[in-house]
Amino acid sequence: MADLSPSGLPVWEISPIGFFRTRAVRPYEAPRQATLEAETGVVELLPKRMFEQSLVGLEGFERIWLIYRFHRSDTHWKPMVQPPRTRRGEKQGLFATRAPYRPNAIGMSCVELDRIEGLRIFVRGSDLLDGTPILDVKPYVPYADAFPDAKAGWLDGIEEFAWKIGLSPAVEEKIAFLDPLLGLSVRAFLDKHLQSQPTDPRHKRVRRTGTPGLWVLSLRTWRILFRLEEENRRIEVLDLFSGYLAEDLLPGAEDPFSDKETHRAFVARFPGSALPPELAWHRHRP
Repeated sequence: MADLSPSGLPVWEISPIGFFRTRAVRPYEAPRQATLEAETGVVELLPKRMFEQSLVGLEGFERIWLIYRFHRSDTHWKPMVQPPRTRRGEKQGLFATRAPYRPNAIGMSCVELDRIEGLRIFVRGSDLLDGTPILDVKPYVPYADAFPDAKAGWLDGIEEFAWKIGLSPAVEEKIAFLDPLLGLSVRAFLDKHLQSQPTDPRHKRVRRTGTPGLWVLSLRTWRILFRLEEENRRIEVLDLFSGYLAEDLLPGAEDPFSDKETHRAFVARFPGSALPPELAWHRHRP
């Protein structure tokens, strides 16, 4: 029987069955929704719980549901929230969104099942962070779980308000170089953070430059320079820089994030891609 809280409501104890492992550590690195990007990860189930038997038959499903706890969402929940994807920044009721700050910090994601090895479930298309406690795993059943003609409330038609994003060939080349080194899709990161409210610092690490219309978006220790074209709701990604100045990348310089070798390789491949002095205010600091 459940215990009672001071308010007299029942309280149930729920313990993880395992934990999620992936390269996405910080909230801004996770995809907006599980089905939108090809981020990979592994569910590591706990041993000595007979979960090997619980996995029998699951390998035949193409997709599975992961039920988990938002372990990085300790902020108090609010009844009205402003989702990152809205037409004009309107607020919506919490229960009409998938915001992570909830009365009970529980999330669910439909991911693609790759394979199962022992107590490890390999998946694609996840939006979970590393260390996420997994509460349950369920098979995705198309005839019961898919309703493609269902209305999506305030989300219907929102794509027409999304900012269009353009990348130069030089930026695309830099992204192709960085993706395997960072273990994520930089283009997917740009789509997530720039298609809606691109200059809202509450939902992303973005700052103005000294030039009107020019902004800098941060991705870990990297900096992305972009220009807003308000009249046609278009964003031009102008360049991608290291977040370090050239002097920060000299041999022997402190390396608190153990990533400067990657930055040095990037600058060697793309000369002039250390952070320009005119953007020194956006320099990455521990």
